[in-house]
Amino acid sequence: MGFAVSDELLGTVVPIVVYWIYSGIYMCLGSFDKYRLHSKTDEEEKNLVSKRTVVVGVLFQQFLQAAAAILLFTITGGQTEASPLQPSSFVILARQFLTAMLVMDTWQYFLHRYFHENKFLYRHLHSRHHRLVVPYAFGALYNHPLEGLLLDTVGGALSFMLSGMSPRTSILFFSFATIKTVDDHCGLMLPGNPLHIFFRNNSAYHDVHHQLYGSKYNFSQPFFIMWDKIMGTYMPYSLEKRAEGGLEARPTKEFKED
Repeated sequence: MGFAVSDELLGTVVPIVVYWIYSGIYMCLGSFDKYRLHSKTDEEEKNLVSKRTVVVGVLFQQFLQAAAAILLFTITGGQTEASPLQPSSFVILARQFLTAMLVMDTWQYFLHRYFHENKFLYRHLHSRHHRLVVPYAFGALYNHPLEGLLLDTVGGALSFMLSGMSPRTSILFFSFATIKTVDDHCGLMLPGNPLHIFFRNNSAYHDVHHQLYGSKYNFSQPFFIMWDKIMGTYMPYSLEKRAEGGLEARPTKEFKED
């Protein structure tokens, strides 16, 4: 049991380390102005919260989420519906990953959308995340702590249990989900980015949601866009070059005039 619990704890700690390493890489790439979705000036002027406050907020949320996960493992003794064994084939691993991705997407879409539609929850919880009108990498998890627990911790637990993945596999999955979340908020559309090749839910897609005109659209996160398509909240956009340099995700004409 000790070995399994160790892997479960790593599934909490490793993604936190990955978060700061990967977002740090993107901050170093921030000088690639021609691939930025917003200028550095916009980032400084439009955002309603300082970067120092964002760092403190994210660290506090990660501390709470880690504590909640450790408490859960302590109470359950590491016994969940998930398999303690490593998958015996790539097919099983792929199936577990896909199941976990679909579960996480479903949970986050409907809860995220409800956070927007319920005025009380938006005002007191979710509006904190939208203080970042111009998203950047290490602000990806800048949320109200309660929202973080409901959206990420509970969603992650459901993905883990319903997919049947082992604790060791969960280290890989949650690290990948963390990388995808940071990438969606990085504010850059770098050519050749494999995540942008395989997923239409990317930094431009999520940037639309962070703008005033897109706040009722593009709720899907972090992997697929299927729920937006199914539920009628999909906002199509085109990626255009800005006259002053960089890129811009512009909604299609019918939405812009809406």
